[in-house]
Amino acid sequence: MTKIAAEPFAFELEPSALALVIIDMQRDFIEPGGFGESLGNDVSRLRAIVPTVLRLLLSFRARGLPVIHTMECHRPDLSDCPPAKRDRGAPRLRIGDPGPMGRVLIVGEPGAAILPELAPLPGEIVIEKPGKGAFYATSLQEELTRIGARQLVFAGVTTEVCVQTTIREANDRGYECLLAEDATASYFPQFETATLEMIRAQGAIIGWTATTEQILAGLRDV
Repeated sequence: MTKIAAEPFAFELEPSALALVIIDMQRDFIEPGGFGESLGNDVSRLRAIVPTVLRLLLSFRARGLPVIHTMECHRPDLSDCPPAKRDRGAPRLRIGDPGPMGRVLIVGEPGAAILPELAPLPGEIVIEKPGKGAFYATSLQEELTRIGARQLVFAGVTTEVCVQTTIREANDRGYECLLAEDATASYFPQFETATLEMIRAQGAIIGWTATTEQILAGLRDV
């Protein structure tokens, strides 16, 4: 069996059960003027991982392996966005407000779209999720069952929120999770570092981490 050099120990790869999950690489989180920047964040940290995420994406596509994209977004009437999520703090923009790229995090608005360079191809699974985790109120479980995925490679943003939440949800459902540690990012470097340590702690209690180069090396024979 092919192994990926990962932490805390090698990840044994099952190509027939493998899928790539790219979390929330959306304009509102990553581009200047979007929702992320309106909260006072430095979006350049997230923008910096785009080429690395693209390398992973192209590698999976070249091998015909399944790719899943997630988007955090809400219905135009905000019926799936509880006040506890929308009304926190005192940001310049709230979910649903008009912003430079349309209404913030609303389905179909330009800002909610995935970055053009990472845009899904026809046939790739796209999960529109109203929560942080990609399993909550979505069809992700059914899609993974349909394609026979049992091992998930993760990339995307932000590391400590939507990425970590989805990995924890997946781990609870029996999936083996591998996070590409240089293809994920947070607005807060210390949160990113802490999340990587938590995932691989106690003998991969939640999952494994590896660099993109290590993952690609493991895929070369696939």
